[in-house]
Amino acid sequence: MTEEIKQKKEGIPEDLKDLVIARLDVLSPHKKIHIGSVGEFTKDELIECVKNGDETGKKIAEIELAFLRALKEGTLLEDLLI
Repeated sequence: MTEEIKQKKEGIPEDLKDLVIARLDVLSPHKKIHIGSVGEFTKDELIECVKNGDETGKKIAEIELAFLRALKEGTLLEDLLI
């Protein structure tokens, strides 16, 4: 079972929550992040979504995992251009 499927069934693992929250925490408090048709969020709102493990929080965790994997594998630029 892939990590993404497991995450959707069980929620966000605590260590992943901590990592995502730490990465979100460095964002400027004056910026907002748009997530498709879901809406616009401040960093504090996104941190709360991750802590609560709601659908938006799960999506942010999934995006962060994909970003970090692409960074690790050296495919970040390729993934951005697709």
